[in-house]
Amino acid sequence: MTQRPVLLFAAGLGTRMGVLTQDCPKPLIEVAKKPLIDHALDLIERADVGPIVVNVHYKADMMREHLATKNILISDETNALLETGGGLRHALPLLAASPVVTLNTDAIWQGPNPINALLASWRPEMEALLVTVPRMNAIGHKGQGDFIADGAGRLSRGAGEIYTGLQIIRTDDLHAITETTFSMNVLWDRIAKRGGLYGLSYTGNWCDVGQPESIALAEQMLGHDHV
Repeated sequence: MTQRPVLLFAAGLGTRMGVLTQDCPKPLIEVAKKPLIDHALDLIERADVGPIVVNVHYKADMMREHLATKNILISDETNALLETGGGLRHALPLLAASPVVTLNTDAIWQGPNPINALLASWRPEMEALLVTVPRMNAIGHKGQGDFIADGAGRLSRGAGEIYTGLQIIRTDDLHAITETTFSMNVLWDRIAKRGGLYGLSYTGNWCDVGQPESIALAEQMLGHDHV
């Protein structure tokens, strides 16, 4: 099977982390004595994906230094933070193929490797496949749900399962979007209108490490004592 390129989103400001991100970019905050981005890279190393691209903006020099010894390409957004959709389009020359796997770096997973599950579920008729999780398995997440799946797995907006920040998506439509800075939601809405937006419900637990109190929740989920 052809390897799928993967983009890790690591450019955000991490404002919800408060003082923790004053001197440290969010992806380098430690959970169970390991930076968040290294937890994401562990998943990638156990999956058949590549090349690996990481986008950077906030405290980009710290990110570059941390990743310097790894076989990773950097998508530089230091001049302007482009959000998820704009960031994916900016990284396309490095990704070099479609579809692309994208993964947020502010979550911890417990259970089967979600990237392998995603790749195994991808089918030619899909334009995007998003990994979701039932609310009961979404640790530290305060939202009411993002998507509802029909009997065929097609997604529509609604207070159903939580989007985990992991997907595989075709990138063709990105060139038709006129904005420079835009959310992935713009691309999803275009795909959903054609019936090409699908979901995969994750069978394990997922922790949204979006605020300081979630660090202890993630470590408890992993069975690691919080210090």
